[in-house]
Amino acid sequence: MANNISFSCAIILFSIFFFLMNSTNAMQSFNVQRYGARGDGRTEATKPFLTAWSLACGSRAQAMVYIPRGTYLVRNLVFWGPCKNIITFKIDGTLVAPPNYWSIGNSGYWILFAKVNRILVYGGTIDAKGAGYWSCRKKGGYCPQGARSLSFSWCNNVLLSGLTSLNSQNIHITVHHSSNVRIQNIRIRAPSGSPNTDGIIVQSSSGVTISGATIGTGDDCIALTQGVKNVWIERVSCGPGHGISIGSLGEYTNEEGVQNITVTSSVFTKTQNGVRIKTWAKPSTGFVRNVQFRNLIMRNVENPLIIDQNYCPNRNACSRQESGIKISGVTYANIKGTSTTPIAMKLDCSGSKPCTGLRLQNINLTYMRRSSASYCRNAHGRSSGVMVPRNCM
Repeated sequence: MANNISFSCAIILFSIFFFLMNSTNAMQSFNVQRYGARGDGRTEATKPFLTAWSLACGSRAQAMVYIPRGTYLVRNLVFWGPCKNIITFKIDGTLVAPPNYWSIGNSGYWILFAKVNRILVYGGTIDAKGAGYWSCRKKGGYCPQGARSLSFSWCNNVLLSGLTSLNSQNIHITVHHSSNVRIQNIRIRAPSGSPNTDGIIVQSSSGVTISGATIGTGDDCIALTQGVKNVWIERVSCGPGHGISIGSLGEYTNEEGVQNITVTSSVFTKTQNGVRIKTWAKPSTGFVRNVQFRNLIMRNVENPLIIDQNYCPNRNACSRQESGIKISGVTYANIKGTSTTPIAMKLDCSGSKPCTGLRLQNINLTYMRRSSASYCRNAHGRSSGVMVPRNCM
């Protein structure tokens, strides 16, 4: 109950903030074209963008950085705060990265908002032109680390709405050490074979809402990693990709836990996984608790429901070890659809810290028009209602 009350309070505060952000009273506008940006897709516009940001951030009145229609070629953009008032970053055009992937690939970030409080990023398209970088990765050549397309680090009170992100070199959107963040009505797209192009990754953040997202990538549609709490995810269309994941967790001994997570009213189409909790088979102080996966549809998903506590890409790194991540209080409710493998539900938990308090309610997952199977190890809980596959706990 306390968790629900605190989350409701956060939503009320965010609503007040959103109202204030949409007030046009005394808002100053800083058009990037005024400072030399040309929307021809060829002339570099990095400096005009940074100039417009600097002026808007220093404004005592509410301010808008405005990107008109057109295509703007930009290298790495770091928008530093804190700013003096609320900032709106409105994109009516398209931002594209240079064709040479080294131009942005060495920094780790393409577009970064850092230490900015009270910001709205609205509309437009960003295209990182990642195909050349993916090709380098697949060939095993000498490649840069790759850039995340859009990142929020140490930011509070953030609204990201109506954005399209295409062809990121690496992760499309990251939220890191931030709070009170709402991401809504966005579209993320990269080919299914593009490496590590996760849609959204949230780490060490709280009070995050993701609503109304269409995501198709070469990795997780959404991933929640260590130190994440109070997250609400709804109305997500995921596929292709690796599903919605908590983890991987437990790679390091001392990690913050993940708690109070809800994923609801979402559809997974031809994904590798549906909803997954993934932890390394190594000692750790971390945990996963109070998670709800509910009202979900699986359409030809390889692993619709999966807990994997034996993740270890390099088996020598985890030889004869058990995961130290304690998983408890996870609910799977009202989930239906089709699996492309016989085992539609796999709950493979740690031997040293078994999963407890698992709840299954009204699960109906079929395989080739027949009942699917389930696999459980070190998993404890209860079931109710329709159960296809059968409860194996």
